[in-house]
Amino acid sequence: MAFPTSVNSQITDSVTQANTKVLGDSPAMAMGNFYVATSQALSTAAHNASFAQQQSWVSMQAATTMGVSNLYSVDTASTAKATQEIYQ
Repeated sequence: MAFPTSVNSQITDSVTQANTKVLGDSPAMAMGNFYVATSQALSTAAHNASFAQQQSWVSMQAATTMGVSNLYSVDTASTAKATQEIYQ
């Protein structure tokens, strides 16, 4: 203690040690919080990437289905008649 006080020296030493411990633990706690936040952000990014891949697969499948449906719905008789008239 730098100067005498009316408080018991054991109490002031206890408070000082507790404050010193908090200051000493702060960098480790900050890094721990940083690692947790970073891991959660990376997990969310991976989840979003897989979800986007699933959704693009659904869109591609729907586009393929519509394309095949359009090909099958073309009137082949009128196409054959028009082609025959072009070549005659």
